[in-house]
Amino acid sequence: MMDMKEIKIKQIDGGVTAAAGFKAAGVAAGIKYTGRYDMAMVCSEADAVAAATFTSNVVKAAPVKYDMKVVNDSPCVRAVVVNSGIANAATGEQGMRLCENTAKAAAEALGIPASSVLIGSTGVIGEQIPLDKICAGVKELAAKLADTREAAADAERAIMTTDTVPKEVAVTVEIGGKTVTIGGMSKGSGMIHPNMCTMLAYICTDCDISKEMLDRAVKSDIADTFNMITVDGDTSTNDTYIVMANGLAHNPKIVSEGDDFDAFCAALHYVDEYLARAMAKDGEGATALFEAKVIGADTKENAKILARSVVGSSLCKAAIYGHDSNFGRFLCALGYSGVNFDPDKVSLKYESRAGSVCVFKKGLKADYSEDEATAVLSEDEVTVVIDMAAGDAKATAWGCDLSYDYVKINADYRS
Repeated sequence: MMDMKEIKIKQIDGGVTAAAGFKAAGVAAGIKYTGRYDMAMVCSEADAVAAATFTSNVVKAAPVKYDMKVVNDSPCVRAVVVNSGIANAATGEQGMRLCENTAKAAAEALGIPASSVLIGSTGVIGEQIPLDKICAGVKELAAKLADTREAAADAERAIMTTDTVPKEVAVTVEIGGKTVTIGGMSKGSGMIHPNMCTMLAYICTDCDISKEMLDRAVKSDIADTFNMITVDGDTSTNDTYIVMANGLAHNPKIVSEGDDFDAFCAALHYVDEYLARAMAKDGEGATALFEAKVIGADTKENAKILARSVVGSSLCKAAIYGHDSNFGRFLCALGYSGVNFDPDKVSLKYESRAGSVCVFKKGLKADYSEDEATAVLSEDEVTVVIDMAAGDAKATAWGCDLSYDYVKINADYRS
């Protein structure tokens, strides 16, 4: 296995159009709102393989069910069409027909098979999407497609709902002597607790990789990135993560494990973690990114459970919002996580740009300054480091603080 330190990943300015052969567009189709972008399209100039993960919620939106079939059954994908404002969830057969008709409209506009078109939706559950507006939007999107940085930004803006900032990233990495690019965009601010958040994520790469190996990379990395974030404990009906790889970097095709696969996985991890952290930090009403880093656990699985329990606790989130060094809340969240451990071995500290302060050491309150702890907790990115002193396993989870504005935003979301 290649040493991860040998893999040179470079972040570049870009989004879904960064990789060769990908174009994008965003338009205001008037799906639910007026005067704002609400439809996006991403298209590959060449056939691409796809890998994806979707919500574990039993109530799955029509586009989720539609995309699951496309990813499983179609030999290639060429485009994805996404709308915001209405989720096309709990819409019955009419919702499925809308997906089919959207794919047909995109196929006609782009000259590609309808079976190669993916569909995405985000927004209010239970409402039907006007087909005429979707079809008109598809035609407008197809005419606007471009491979520019601005086109990528337009597509990202079109999929945002309660997001306050865009979430885009692109990186390059050398694979087999060729420069491979991975670019992506995501949206998600509330209803985020993936078990694959309302979250959508679309990743485009020009890497030449088999569908089997792409699927293996995706399934492995999601477990440590998007499935380690939480905002409010709600798993959406629409959670979708899709990677499209069109092979236009012309690297030696990745068909098995090895150095090239390791390099691709490292670059994909960079993109996934960046977007996942961005969604956690932009949680509805949030003022800070809340990171829980568990070290010294007995197993990786237990470390993940412990970390997610802490960032998912409303009391822990409220403590971060109040800059309150109430470490008992973090200990409590560890204790009810379902993991068995020795509380007398646990140590806990806070870290941020303001410094680091140990507040609990081997089962007892540490000697620390409350003012110093408050200063560390007052930054917009705060990490709680928890040492279980039980082994070598570790895991990190991301969330956000819980503010008054979260309730305000969700109390009148539909209006």
